[in-house]
Amino acid sequence: MKLSSVYYLDPDYLNNLVDKHGEAYKVAKPFPHVVIDNFLPEALLDSILGEFPRAGAIEWQKFDAAAEKKLASKSELQMGEMTRFLLYQLNSSTFITFLERLTGVDGLIPDPHFEGGGLHQIEPGGFLKMHVDFNRNDRLRLDRRLNLLVYLNKDWEEAYGGHLELWDKDVTQCSKKILPIFNRCVVFTTTDFSFHGHPEPLTCPEGETRKSLALYYYSNGRPASEIRKSTSGHSTLFRARPGETLNLEKKPIGSRVKASIKKLILPMTKS
Repeated sequence: MKLSSVYYLDPDYLNNLVDKHGEAYKVAKPFPHVVIDNFLPEALLDSILGEFPRAGAIEWQKFDAAAEKKLASKSELQMGEMTRFLLYQLNSSTFITFLERLTGVDGLIPDPHFEGGGLHQIEPGGFLKMHVDFNRNDRLRLDRRLNLLVYLNKDWEEAYGGHLELWDKDVTQCSKKILPIFNRCVVFTTTDFSFHGHPEPLTCPEGETRKSLALYYYSNGRPASEIRKSTSGHSTLFRARPGETLNLEKKPIGSRVKASIKKLILPMTKS
């Protein structure tokens, strides 16, 4: 890879984004967030889209349960070189400084392991029900504070769905729907009250998928106002929408199959 072909984040460009969106970010409803279109040079994202692995091309982490049906990368080694370079840039000092100024969250620390992040892909019929994210990175021993998503879906139509929905803290109503179009970036503050998701099954044509890059940012400690009194460190917490039922005890298909096989085998071994 020639250095002359590599895109480096421009501090002046990022400063302009702070000037344009900083105040609005802090007062956005239902929780602090911003949507930035045409976030990066299109040629750069074209390269990343070109090396984005298909659903069957790598060993994806598969989620197939009542609350989520999606794919996520397991390692940066599964990613192409331009993808990895961009993710490194988004974890750089230059970008962290931008995020701190944009959001007002100080002392941010990136995750070099991309735990839970990296590449995300949702196939037709997939979804991610309303939830708040895991709030503690056990490996880093840090508190999760921000999410950043960059969408990679060219010619994406409204009818395909896949909107990122932002809901109020009691999950009584949707405050905002964001279509996951190409080169759209979303940054939002993550707390025990920042319910979000892609709850409706994806209706894009077969062969199409909803693709995104996801990065999470942390700090050592967080304000008490961001924590529900009944929770401390927790994994992803799902919540049903009004009129919706989620069987959260239902195990993924693979687990159910293994359990069924075990039930069949165990009686046969007791002889």
